[in-house]
Amino acid sequence: MLCSRSVGSRSFLRAAFVASLAIILVLVNSAPSLASKPAAKIRIGGTVTIDNVQGSLWSCSFNPYGATTSLLSAGIIYEPLWYVNQDNNKGQPWLAKKYAWSNHNKTLTFTLRSGVKWADGKPLTAADVVFTFKLLKRFPGIDVNAIWTVLSNVVSHKNKIVFSFKQAAVPFFYYIGDQTFIVPQHTWSKVKNPVTYLDAKPTGSGPFKLHKCSPQNIEYIRNPHYWQKGKPYLSKIEYPAFIDNSGGNGYLDGNNKDVWGAQYIPNINASYVHAPNVNSKVRHYWFPPQGYDVIMYPNLKRWPTNILAVRQAISIGLDRAKVSRLGVYGYLPPANQSGIIVPDAKSWYDKSLAKKYNYSYNPGKAKKLLEKAGFKLSNGIFHDKKGRKLSISVLNVGGYSDWVGEVQAAAADLRQIGIELKPENVSGTTHSADEQDGEFQMSYDSPLGGPTPYYQFRQLLDSANTAPIGPGKLAQSNFERFRSKAVDSLLKQYALTNSSKQQHTIIDKIQQVMLKQVPVIPVLEGVNWYEYDTTDLTGWVNKKNDYAAPAAYNFPDQMVVLLHLHLK
Repeated sequence: MLCSRSVGSRSFLRAAFVASLAIILVLVNSAPSLASKPAAKIRIGGTVTIDNVQGSLWSCSFNPYGATTSLLSAGIIYEPLWYVNQDNNKGQPWLAKKYAWSNHNKTLTFTLRSGVKWADGKPLTAADVVFTFKLLKRFPGIDVNAIWTVLSNVVSHKNKIVFSFKQAAVPFFYYIGDQTFIVPQHTWSKVKNPVTYLDAKPTGSGPFKLHKCSPQNIEYIRNPHYWQKGKPYLSKIEYPAFIDNSGGNGYLDGNNKDVWGAQYIPNINASYVHAPNVNSKVRHYWFPPQGYDVIMYPNLKRWPTNILAVRQAISIGLDRAKVSRLGVYGYLPPANQSGIIVPDAKSWYDKSLAKKYNYSYNPGKAKKLLEKAGFKLSNGIFHDKKGRKLSISVLNVGGYSDWVGEVQAAAADLRQIGIELKPENVSGTTHSADEQDGEFQMSYDSPLGGPTPYYQFRQLLDSANTAPIGPGKLAQSNFERFRSKAVDSLLKQYALTNSSKQQHTIIDKIQQVMLKQVPVIPVLEGVNWYEYDTTDLTGWVNKKNDYAAPAAYNFPDQMVVLLHLHLK
């Protein structure tokens, strides 16, 4: 998958939630829906335009389990059982109205909401939910979070869906409830291969329906039979395709109203808020922490990134603060090699380990590591004993000007330590496909995540999320091809305990793996790219009312935002 800015990357770390995780998730939760409350005077109408650069034109595929298509239907068209705000971890009922853990956290039971219908008028039932999850089991290529490595069975009893796990599995609530999108059995049962299925005419339960699609634009219209009475308030969504930030920013910076932006804009105050001939009072932006790292994924199966000293030298040779400053105006903070987001997850960060391994910027130390590994400097670039130049191509999305700038800044840094970094800027579609197949030396991207550091580490390091190199193998998130029985065991142990102390101990051990083995190289910490225009529409997320993660590429959070928006 691409990163959260595009299809799905998200980790959201909040220490306060962690402290209460064990308590919250073992209780029956029957809180009211998080979607905006109906208001008698809110009129139906209005159009929002989503300006979210994807680096390619639309394929008009709406498969919620597709690597590059999930953000186009997951939430907007297809819905989850439960909604979890990715930025503050507050959970709310959605297709299910309550849930309960039992059997020492090995059994999770959801009670399905009544009266929900698919867009074609047929009722959504517990059988559809069971069908969806068993479809993921039959076709591992769409089990993007590898839930069937822990899940053992799913059955239904009237309006209840019972999930049985092989072990205690509280952390999997997020994957089961929020990140699995229910599809209709009466249409998807006819699909021969859901992995490659385009789903060009999707039938969901969500607030919007597909009206028409072209490579240049997608148009969604209001679902008049949506189960949340009176919603959505918007009549239409326009979703134009932009192949690069230049095009997307040009549209956003121009005199266009009611636009929801989701990308990096250089010098945003001058070029967006106070752009010529616009009303600066209706233009806003907010970049709250996203809780994910922007990462260099070294291919651990290919020379030279399969050499530990090379990976260590790259991490030590990166001036991350400079990369942030030159690449994105300093909007993204420098990351650290432990993979812990600081200060958001400060309580999880092991300072003593970080001090012991010391990955702070040090070009001299980086060179010595390479020399000790047998590399020799010639014409400014290190070579190995066979005369091979230490030259590494970096797979990147060419349409993301921020990523392009970050990689260029990183290349300048690494040139100073004798490593040649060669950007390979491709379309978003090619980037995703090559990552999943393992056809790269190094890739620039971001992982998905969840309520604690466990989720990002599971995406990055769990063997269940990787695959052998080759077409059709489809690594879901562990693109670097890291495998470790010890780390797999640690991740399983985390799911077995509700003890915060034990969970911290486990995460400390995983941090040590990140520092000692350098399976991936974190560069910057991510933010929600979020720009919005209030000319005609209100109900937007803001600092005082952070009811959803505000970036348009976050799913199903984008669904919740769209349900709040309405005409002034």
